[in-house]
Amino acid sequence: MAQPKERSGAGDPVRTLELLWRLPAASGAARGPKQRSSVEAVVAAAIEIADGKGIDALTMRAVATALGMTPMATYTYVPGKAELIDLMLDTVYARMDRADLTGLPWRDRVALVAGENRAMLARHPWVASLPTTRPPLGPGLAAKYDHELRAFEGLGLDDVAMDAALTFVLGFVTSVSRLAIDTDHAAADSAMSDRQWWERAAPVLAQVFDEQQYPLAARVGTAAGTAHDAAYSADHAYEFGLALVLDGLARRIDDPRTDC
Repeated sequence: MAQPKERSGAGDPVRTLELLWRLPAASGAARGPKQRSSVEAVVAAAIEIADGKGIDALTMRAVATALGMTPMATYTYVPGKAELIDLMLDTVYARMDRADLTGLPWRDRVALVAGENRAMLARHPWVASLPTTRPPLGPGLAAKYDHELRAFEGLGLDDVAMDAALTFVLGFVTSVSRLAIDTDHAAADSAMSDRQWWERAAPVLAQVFDEQQYPLAARVGTAAGTAHDAAYSADHAYEFGLALVLDGLARRIDDPRTDC
């Protein structure tokens, strides 16, 4: 199986943490000539490139060009692409909207957290493609994690279960967001909407697809296609799936001994 080219936590952990928290050791401002840019400017340019063209288009040279600098100059601020990606992720996390969860029922709190992440992934689709098993442990992630855990506070879950519940919710949101992103990419790459694609394929499918041999697939697929005007609807998948996620969490919250 092909592995993603990029992931979080791929750079030197000490250097990355120094940059994320803007420790003095991460800055070379006290040495050499006056700097023309900043870590923040490099990160902002990188995010703009990834938002517009995808993470594969992100290179140190592309960032340098966007800032009117030489490629070597960008290394004055960030040691490499791996560290830059962690800085980008943490900046995106820091900028996320965070609703006031105070006093809300837990289902509403969890739904808001899910919605915040879905909106973030819609604005920054490249984030959904990055494995984050070694997340950028910067101030943006710390604020995000602390805020999101509040959705599960006071429900009788122990700390490990709270973390697992949040991971479960965010995993669902990322999965459905990828469906929406892939749908958009397919339409852009083919220059056809889903309806146009299926209309083009319909004559051939009519010849090869035997509804008698695959009756359930024919019935359900037709019903879903008619309902969504496509093979899938990311919006429907999100609303349907979120309800199931909340019901599953309710079972665990109502009885922490439940093996689910």
